[in-house]
Amino acid sequence: MQHALAALDWWVIGGYLAAMLLLAMYLGRRQESREDYYLGGGRLPSWALATSVIATQCSTNSLLGAPAFVGFVIGGGLLWLQYELAVPLAMLALCALFIPIRRSGVISIYAFLEQRLGRESRLLASACFLFFRGIATGVTVYGVASVLSLVTGLSYLVSVLLLMGITILYDVLGGMRAVVVSDVLQMILLSAAVLLALSWLAEPLLAQHEALDGQWQALDFDWGFTGNDYGFWPMLLGGLFLYMAYYGCDQSQAQRLLSAADEDATRKVLLLNGLLRFPLVLAYCLLGLGLAAYAIEQPALVNSLPTTEAGEPNYNLVFPAFVAREFAPGLAGLAIVGLFAAAMSSIDSALNSLSASTVEDFVARGRPQSEHRLFVLSKLITLAWGLFAVLFSFHVERIATTVLEAINKVGSMANGPLLSLFIVAILFPAVGQRAAIAGFIAGLAGNVVLWLAFPQVSWLWWNVAGCLTGLGVALAVGGIRQHQRAHIAPGALSIPLPYTLTLSIAALVIFGCCLAFTVGLA
Repeated sequence: MQHALAALDWWVIGGYLAAMLLLAMYLGRRQESREDYYLGGGRLPSWALATSVIATQCSTNSLLGAPAFVGFVIGGGLLWLQYELAVPLAMLALCALFIPIRRSGVISIYAFLEQRLGRESRLLASACFLFFRGIATGVTVYGVASVLSLVTGLSYLVSVLLLMGITILYDVLGGMRAVVVSDVLQMILLSAAVLLALSWLAEPLLAQHEALDGQWQALDFDWGFTGNDYGFWPMLLGGLFLYMAYYGCDQSQAQRLLSAADEDATRKVLLLNGLLRFPLVLAYCLLGLGLAAYAIEQPALVNSLPTTEAGEPNYNLVFPAFVAREFAPGLAGLAIVGLFAAAMSSIDSALNSLSASTVEDFVARGRPQSEHRLFVLSKLITLAWGLFAVLFSFHVERIATTVLEAINKVGSMANGPLLSLFIVAILFPAVGQRAAIAGFIAGLAGNVVLWLAFPQVSWLWWNVAGCLTGLGVALAVGGIRQHQRAHIAPGALSIPLPYTLTLSIAALVIFGCCLAFTVGLA
């Protein structure tokens, strides 16, 4: 699978990486405070923040994993699109629920928990985020560096240093402004690479349309209780709770919402994400079908893939393998830049948010320190988390067969309980911190039971069960005192009608697309 890159490819790659560094130096020249570094000074436009959110979510894992699932996994196909039905619905809920957090004036969203509940809830939630996001970042580094090594012929060490050296530098230098602006540019490059590949694959996709008949199905109205992880109801309802937790309770995503200029700008970020995610994911899925069609005509593509420990072809590498086989000099460099872009857009966000939670929730809570000192520490801690991700990536291979699959499951185990903690803090702070933490622990324990005792139940249901269990236990333990209501300004939880209509229509459009694919009209 190794591809001997032409000189033009290396010029494209080198030019892109150099441009990212110069951009970071330019954007970071006026930074003076943690608010500048972590929130871009609150001056970032909604469309750019929304693009950054999409770029972070639809990163390398999606670019590699979605085509593999759609085109080559038995029982896969366009069923992945069911997941996207939940996105506009989750954005609609967050248009209401996130506004009290936005009004609190925090940098770390976990500081909101301390305001409403107490210190222990803040530290618990932040520590949970640091643990899962830190590990996930290391896994992402491993996956991307492995792909770059296979495609370019560079060693794994050189691939890691090249990828992370540039990412860490522009993150440290430019902060959130550099992250967001680079994410916008990276999304353009990623989209260009995907569209270029789709144009190449259009002919085999049309020619092999009938051979892929079973993979065009986009709806499967299964409840996910008998071993099917990807039925309609677990992907819709489980996805709803998962995306509410991910976009609203995960610092790496919520930090974008906090960076918006005002409440209306925050809602616009959510609206744009609910509208624009689907076209990109649809492109990923069509890419998977196109690659499957190409593999029918060119079986050597699959034969060129490295094998897993189970002896099966590693279909996650089918897109890079296609690029290595077919793209001309210059275009291959562009496609590899697309892989770089997808990886960087995820990693840079993770590093900045890991630093934000570390500084705001732990470092700044100690003895009083000057703003300048905390600002410098913010950059140093970003560097430290980058080094952690690099070091951890060298150990992932030993446990890759379990970790790469389990990261999402472990995340889903914690998503629901964490969401319940925030809902209690927003709507029912009177139940108290002990009750809220008891609910969190109960939700987490319940999900462990589901995992071990009921493996046939789709892991997507863990997001629902963890949240509802956490809420139920918190309310039962703490009770709701009628004379102690949440201090929420009038109208904070209301959703303006335009947002409601637009996001509802978006969900209907996605469902219509899925139905069209399923009945063979698309």
